[in-house]
Amino acid sequence: MLRRQVPLYIVVGLAQLGLDAGLFIALTAFGAPVVAANVASRASAALLGFALNGRYTFQSPERPWRVGRSLPRFATIWCALTAIGTMAISAVDAHGSLALAWAAKPMIDAVLAAAGFVVSRRWIYR
Repeated sequence: MLRRQVPLYIVVGLAQLGLDAGLFIALTAFGAPVVAANVASRASAALLGFALNGRYTFQSPERPWRVGRSLPRFATIWCALTAIGTMAISAVDAHGSLALAWAAKPMIDAVLAAAGFVVSRRWIYR
């Protein structure tokens, strides 16, 4: 099961990362505050990831995906990881520059994604 889940989680994560980073850069380039842009871009990517990971990555014949059960758990973890990521990206912006925040965002999100995989597999999609 893990052999199937890890590659699928990575593919979904890369799609999320592209959407998240692209939207974050676009929003901030047009003048949106870093905090608002980070929350909006992460929310957009989260919708994509929740649906794809629930449907393809973590679903199995023995454990069908139950959206009603997974969604509150996902929202809880998403809020926590988004708060951590937003604090980190805001610190980079405040002590560096917006360009540095653009470069740091994918790295920050990659670290958060690793934590998200463990929590997703063990709690959210169970």
